Amino acid sequence: MRHSFVCVLALFLLSTALTCFSQQTDVRQFAAFGAFSYLSTPSLNLTQRGFDGDFGYNVRSWVSLGFDFSYNGGHSSLLPNDLNSATQAKLAPFLPLLPPGFILAVPYNSSTYTYEAGPQFNYRRLKKVTLFARPALGALHANFTAKPNNPIIAEIVSGLLNGSTSKSDTVVFYGFGGGITWEITPQFGIRVASDFVHYDFFSNLLNGGRNSVRVVVGTKFSFGKNILH
Repeated sequence: MRHSFVCVLALFLLSTALTCFSQQTDVRQFAAFGAFSYLSTPSLNLTQRGFDGDFGYNVRSWVSLGFDFSYNGGHSSLLPNDLNSATQAKLAPFLPLLPPGFILAVPYNSSTYTYEAGPQFNYRRLKKVTLFARPALGALHANFTAKPNNPIIAEIVSGLLNGSTSKSDTVVFYGFGGGITWEITPQFGIRVASDFVHYDFFSNLLNGGRNSVRVVVGTKFSFGKNILH
């Protein structure tokens, strides 16, 4: 009896393994994805959270074409060493007026929108798992709003931004990304993805380009005909 149980268990595990590692036989024509988004820009000590959505068309089982949109919002503080040389020169006349021990840091809110389109390359040799990689190329629109917390900071912000407390900028970003989808059914899955990008926003204010990492976790819905048939 025990020997029979071991044989049945071994046969079950073997069949499960073969099922998991056989390639996919049902790939739907379209896919829509919605997710929680986490965007980190370490050079500005800025963490933003929001949502991400994309829509893809499976041209072949191994390549898709799609469009991606995300929104992320957060807050941090801008320090003098984050500024370029021209802005630091404008800041210099204010420095002798600061009280001893005063920390010059400008609190701000930030919102970031990204728009991306292009190919995605898929590996579907595992029945329940899809691995993918993609180039990251698109446009990034950022809004910056200073939140002065005392009269000294308010005066400095007004001087640097010509009387305003907010700025916006739109730039191109580039990089790469990838991730994994657990294909629970041909129509539904759970996806985790990450993108690393470089861009240069607010170049008339900040001191050079920035790198950001975005991590998204969410659900994927597939529909349309099975392109493998």
